[in-house]
Amino acid sequence: MPLTLAEFAEHLDTRKDLAWPAPPEIRPAKARAHLTRLSDVRVVTWSVYGTLLNIAGGELYLVHPQDFMMDLALDKTLQEFKMWKAMTRKPGQPSAQLRLMYNNVLSELQFQPANNERHPEIDVARLWEMIVKKLMSNEYTFNASFYGSLDDYARKIAYFFHASLQGTCCYPGASEAIEYVHERLVVAQGGAQGLLADGQCFTALQLERGLLEQGYAIEPAQTLPEHYRCLSYEIRGKKPSERLFREMLRRLKEQGYEAREVLHIGSHLLHDVAPARKLGMRTGLFAGDKASLHASGDLLKQPNSRPDVLLTDLRQIEEIVG
Repeated sequence: MPLTLAEFAEHLDTRKDLAWPAPPEIRPAKARAHLTRLSDVRVVTWSVYGTLLNIAGGELYLVHPQDFMMDLALDKTLQEFKMWKAMTRKPGQPSAQLRLMYNNVLSELQFQPANNERHPEIDVARLWEMIVKKLMSNEYTFNASFYGSLDDYARKIAYFFHASLQGTCCYPGASEAIEYVHERLVVAQGGAQGLLADGQCFTALQLERGLLEQGYAIEPAQTLPEHYRCLSYEIRGKKPSERLFREMLRRLKEQGYEAREVLHIGSHLLHDVAPARKLGMRTGLFAGDKASLHASGDLLKQPNSRPDVLLTDLRQIEEIVG
């Protein structure tokens, strides 16, 4: 049987020949917590990168701003999946050819019609699938019994490439915060908890692995059910797209939850707080890391981007809900 994406990640853990970039050091932001009990909140939704997951720059990069890191990740991917065998014999390193292919396919996807979406999202698994198809025209093959179908293979390449590009780990208290919401809001009061975030096919896996490193005691499928994982790669729209927020509210409304009963927590005033407030949700700004925090004094004062609560530690959720 082919490995699942989670099994593939575990397989990579056993490899002694692989080195991964470390997540960045957390630098506390100059912020003071503003906490108040929101007794009418029945649902908590979390952003992932920069809120639950610590990652360089506070966001997932499709193209790393440092050329060295981009070239290194592409070279590792090329070697791991033996793509060099299907590279056209041209002057220069195979990794340079792969970078050209990557940039060309990325541009092609970026310029495709977006169905009136002002903030379209790229599915990086599809990007890698298109690259593999180009390589297959030059007699490239892969082990389907190990990797699975072409679609499965593309997801595994995407996971490997981004793990080589940016290191991740959960912010302190992430597992405690999610477990608290599950126990005190979901189990005790019939509420819900989910992910409302920019993300890719491997984002939930990265989060789950980070939570397990913190000693996460509950099955992630229970605390963060699939139905309440609204990620940009599936919706084809990234923050501050209202499509992403409206889809989550649609799913919640089917279960009897209203927008005013939902607390969304993120680290970006314009991408998290502003669209959530516009649609009637309650909002929380996570200001625990200077690198991921996108806020200014002026925006904090404006009614359409002012959060209901401001957290400097994820465990402060205990003082807000439940």
